[in-house]
Amino acid sequence: MKTLDLKALFEQYKFVLLVIGVGIVLLLLPTGSKVKPAIGTVVTSQELFDLPAFEEKLGLVLSNINGAGQVEVILTVTGTTRQVFAQDNRESIRESGNELTESTVVVSKGSGTQEALLVETVYPKFQGAVVVCEGGNDPAVKLKLIEAVSALTGLGAGKISVCMSK
Repeated sequence: MKTLDLKALFEQYKFVLLVIGVGIVLLLLPTGSKVKPAIGTVVTSQELFDLPAFEEKLGLVLSNINGAGQVEVILTVTGTTRQVFAQDNRESIRESGNELTESTVVVSKGSGTQEALLVETVYPKFQGAVVVCEGGNDPAVKLKLIEAVSALTGLGAGKISVCMSK
């Protein structure tokens, strides 16, 4: 009696079971493309770091050091400001060989707009500094200025020159 019920049940739902079986097989088949997340530089921008504005602000801060007087600062940098965005690398296997395509990862915002996914912003590195001020002849003022410039730029004392103005 149980085999008869099982056979009748199979006859009634054979198409549903067939569709489920085909779906499972399709899910297990490889798609032929691999997604490899990578990082790529997409945009270079000077707007993110303004060297003259930074020099001016640093000069104003240094002029507040006791005995420094009026201060002018010149900084040298290496490199430019650039933004690094997340990218997808997709490798497709074709008859003629592998094909690699890159695309920037885009994130949807709540208002329906889309933006590229920013990984990091790389800023230029300071190479050296020259500080010209009225109190540049005083060793104590010189030391304070070198310490302040070093703290704000990451430069060592050997890369910072303090001179007395005319």
